[in-house]
Amino acid sequence: MMRQQSPAARPSHQETGQDPHRALHSEAGGLPGEHPGRSRNPLVKVAGLAWLEFEKPDLDRAGRFGADFGFTVADRTPETLLLRGRWASTACLVIRRGPRARFAGAAFQAADREDLDRLARGADGTVMPHGGGHAVLLRDPSGFPVHVVHGVPELPALPERAPLPLNFGCGPARANAAQRPARRAAEIQRLGHVVLGTTRFRAALDWYLDTLGLIVSDFLYLDGQRERGPAMAFIRCDLGSVPADHHTLAMILQPRTEYVHSAYQLTDTDEVAASGEYLRERGYRHAWGIGRHVQGSQIFDYWRDADRLMFEHYADGDMFDATMEPGWAPLSVSGLAQWGPRATAEFTGTGDPRVVVAAIKALRETGNEVDLRALRGLIKAMKS
Repeated sequence: MMRQQSPAARPSHQETGQDPHRALHSEAGGLPGEHPGRSRNPLVKVAGLAWLEFEKPDLDRAGRFGADFGFTVADRTPETLLLRGRWASTACLVIRRGPRARFAGAAFQAADREDLDRLARGADGTVMPHGGGHAVLLRDPSGFPVHVVHGVPELPALPERAPLPLNFGCGPARANAAQRPARRAAEIQRLGHVVLGTTRFRAALDWYLDTLGLIVSDFLYLDGQRERGPAMAFIRCDLGSVPADHHTLAMILQPRTEYVHSAYQLTDTDEVAASGEYLRERGYRHAWGIGRHVQGSQIFDYWRDADRLMFEHYADGDMFDATMEPGWAPLSVSGLAQWGPRATAEFTGTGDPRVVVAAIKALRETGNEVDLRALRGLIKAMKS
């Protein structure tokens, strides 16, 4: 193994004339011997995130939140609700009736039909007919179900509002007209990403890179514990020279394995803000925002539905092609945003007594990555 250099020993920006990370998406790149952020020989390279699946006991209530948040109903049966965005795609959310509200897995889009056969052989799955196409059902090391699909028909695009014309610079885009963004439900364009918490971060990270061909945009590590490796990763699709979302999947080491949130793209910043006012008037619980992230750069606003599951509106996210190597930075709540209000306990979950119970349970269990030192680092990150 290559010997690691200390940060002070690395060549400086002035010495190399190159700095692909500072002021771009993280404070620095990786050190020799650290996780490369991609697999040398993945089974396949998925093309994108297709949809997310949930179970809910009350589909009517789920549908009301979906409409208020900005989705359009694609289909509804007594047992299933499909919610979509405005762009041509599959449905963003598949919600099935179940005894309790829970995340039931993610579906990724395969680039080719043959990729499903490759996954079935290499990851112990079976190709099955699914929604007019085919799918392989896998399970990641955290226990989350993962569908990889191909040939599922897209829904046609729907009309959508255009971005507001903004008067920047010396050439006005808007004259003799006032700016009055409507305070109404958003029009979601598409599903952007999902964030998952796991007690088996490294195993799950390597599985997504080795099995689905995802690549890391940014790593975050516990402050003072970089030698342990990353504790959070923002992961994108490898589309070669075609830019992809900064992250399609993000994962964080934490005392319990769970869905953290999912994010949906809106047309511009005004829609993020105005639709948030609409959600506030409708009585929904605000989690955090508005602000601009560091890793990914999105303008963000977080809300909880009636079952306390968290959903994000965002606009203006970063796009990276396959040439961008991972950035590395210490994990801290304050480091998640360039500007905006301080992250709330509603967002971080630090006020939730279930977190303490989960931490005690994780410390007692074997086979996970949550030890006392990691737990102290996570507590420090949530307070910083």
